[in-house]
Amino acid sequence: MANPLEVPPYLLQPLITSITAGTVTCAQALGSEIYVGCSTGKLLRYALHPDADPTKLDAYALLSQQSHPSGKQIDELILVPCIARALILCDRQIHIYTLPSLDLVPNTKPVRNVEAVAVDHNHLQRPAATSLTTRVTSTSTSLPAERGKNDAIDLCVIKRSTIAMYSLSEEKLTYTREIPFRSGALRAQRSGSHLCIATAEIYSVIDLATAQMFELLPVTQVEGTAGTIKPHILVISPSEFLLLSWTGGSTLGLFITGEGDPVRGTLEWPAHPVSVCLDFPYLTTLLPNGTIEVHSVETQTIIQVIPAPDFGEGGRPGLVSCRAGYAAPSSERGDKMKKVKVELVRSGKVGLMMDIEKVHEGQNKKMEKEEKEKDADVPSVSI
Repeated sequence: MANPLEVPPYLLQPLITSITAGTVTCAQALGSEIYVGCSTGKLLRYALHPDADPTKLDAYALLSQQSHPSGKQIDELILVPCIARALILCDRQIHIYTLPSLDLVPNTKPVRNVEAVAVDHNHLQRPAATSLTTRVTSTSTSLPAERGKNDAIDLCVIKRSTIAMYSLSEEKLTYTREIPFRSGALRAQRSGSHLCIATAEIYSVIDLATAQMFELLPVTQVEGTAGTIKPHILVISPSEFLLLSWTGGSTLGLFITGEGDPVRGTLEWPAHPVSVCLDFPYLTTLLPNGTIEVHSVETQTIIQVIPAPDFGEGGRPGLVSCRAGYAAPSSERGDKMKKVKVELVRSGKVGLMMDIEKVHEGQNKKMEKEEKEKDADVPSVSI
């Protein structure tokens, strides 16, 4: 069995070489499509197209482009394949779009005064809706689709002084209830009945069933640096979160249950990560110097280090986790293939050869039968 360090789990590959609609502020991918949000309020939809030349890789091409009604920067794009919907956060408002076409859902008002949004991570793991289909090309993969009528998904919208809970289906967005909360939420992740929220100072977890909240650990442990360190929250498994805390010399990653209990071991980075993504069992982090580190969630060891790529002048790199997977055309397998000569035989000769073999087989069986009969006629002799 190969050593995991000798078989790196990741490689970098460009998918879209240039975007001129504005600075990319967020992106997501699903199946054979990529969705991009820009600083200009533009929403871009790219699709994988096969190349007419079989020796060339398929490539992503711009399929549609539209502007958000507000014209403001697109801050976050959340895909919900199980109900074929996309939540787009822009100008502190959540608008609901259809997938894959990115059309505004009619007769649905936006949710306003939003500080952060968290869709139940368990619901994001559901299979894609049967109404959501993707083109199947030589390099794309079709989405898993099952279920008849799709169940609604649950989400939390953190506002200035409350946490509002909603249920979203293909037909409508339904408000359920809310609980009080202090202002200043920057990040939030939900898993089942537990909601983990980060302000500039501290991480907290809330039991949505009982509305009880308790604080976990500080975002930064260095006095006077609150607000300069970006909080990171990841859902690792049902009712398990990963929280990052800056110590002044390094950043620690702690695995915490929904009840606030530490589990697994502790991760450590030499600098505070720019982005953190989970692709279980791997955790991928982008460091300020552009280096990408890959850790094992199960052993907390470094599996791979990818040198800083060239992002170009003024480039602001980031990592994004695409939960449902997407198609990435690659020549890795093709490069390992080689041509092999195969001798072909005309169909007539093949049939003749098969007939001759059958004749010989029948003659051999007949001779064996005759020999057995002769042996049966010979009397046994005792000496």
